[in-house]
Amino acid sequence: MNLVRARLLVLALVLLLAACGDTRPVSRDVQGADTFEDDLRTARTLTESFWAEFFDQQGMTYRPIAAFIPYSGSSGPSCGGEPSVPNNAFYCPEGHYIAFDRSWMESLWNDMGDGSVYVIIPHEFGHAVQAQLRTGFELNVQAELQADCYAGGTLSALVRSGSLQAQPGDEDELLTSLEAAGDPTDDWLNPAAHGTAEQRQSAFADGYEGGVGGC
Repeated sequence: MNLVRARLLVLALVLLLAACGDTRPVSRDVQGADTFEDDLRTARTLTESFWAEFFDQQGMTYRPIAAFIPYSGSSGPSCGGEPSVPNNAFYCPEGHYIAFDRSWMESLWNDMGDGSVYVIIPHEFGHAVQAQLRTGFELNVQAELQADCYAGGTLSALVRSGSLQAQPGDEDELLTSLEAAGDPTDDWLNPAAHGTAEQRQSAFADGYEGGVGGC
């Protein structure tokens, strides 16, 4: 799927939802006045509720993360002996927690809109799900793109259920967030690779269209 198709896919889906009556921003607040902390809490709570229900439908039990840890700069928790770094969010299998640079994420929220939170948090929960399902990958980029797909599928399910509302323009926030996080080159063998902007947007759009079961 190329970038144009990815953008048109998400645009069409969001506009379809808006045409059905969901015309407010991605927000729990009917006035669209949620704070950054509100969106963090909502993204975490709704994402875990979605996965708990999904696991239950598959005859499995979802294990909630042990902690949701904000940090500043390089002051975050270490994971597997590796220190946390600024401007990052990550899932740590050792300890089964998610940590994030709060100032960095809030700056994205301010600059790009609340859509950034609803990409990053479900993405990290995607890694938590991979750990529980014991999903194995040959390359890191495969795990990252599946987490993007999971994020798209999660968001789609939440919007369709009415837990979140969408309006035209939200798709730009989501795709801009993914574009900003894309790798500059298509180097799949790099152990730190996450995928190019187009690959990440396409994976997210695939999840939004087909749901997490297709990821």
